[in-house]
Amino acid sequence: MKTKVIAALLVLSAGAVFAQTVEVKDAWVRAAVPGQSGTGAFMNITAKDGAKLVGASSPVAGVTEVHEMKMDNDIMRMRAIPALDLPAGKTVALKPGGYHVMLMELKQALPPGGTVPLTLILRDAKGQESKVELKLPVAASMPGAGMPASGMPGAMQHKH
Repeated sequence: MKTKVIAALLVLSAGAVFAQTVEVKDAWVRAAVPGQSGTGAFMNITAKDGAKLVGASSPVAGVTEVHEMKMDNDIMRMRAIPALDLPAGKTVALKPGGYHVMLMELKQALPPGGTVPLTLILRDAKGQESKVELKLPVAASMPGAGMPASGMPGAMQHKH
């Protein structure tokens, strides 16, 4: 029994260390009016040691997925992707018209000035999953650069 508990603690500790190597900046969610069924969350993510963004969740949405938008025979198409590579030390932009987190089946309006809790699910090279808990400001358009998920100037680094 003690061995299982120790093993579980080691796994949890490894996830916490991994999550600390991910930095999220300039995060925001596009405002949504009553009755609107979906919106997007955008941010810049840098994974110090490399990782994959494999999912997301939010209590304001029934479905939360990582999406990409790309041209296909002169038609812009949006689709869910199973994972988004976060190369070591390189910033990956989640932005309108590109990769983003899609919030669907919205449970409420998201007016400008509010905040939205969002959990990112990451996987490292060894397959270890980790979660990054964020609170994103809601805006009608991209807020000024330098505004992280916490709403304070500078960078937000996730720590457990």
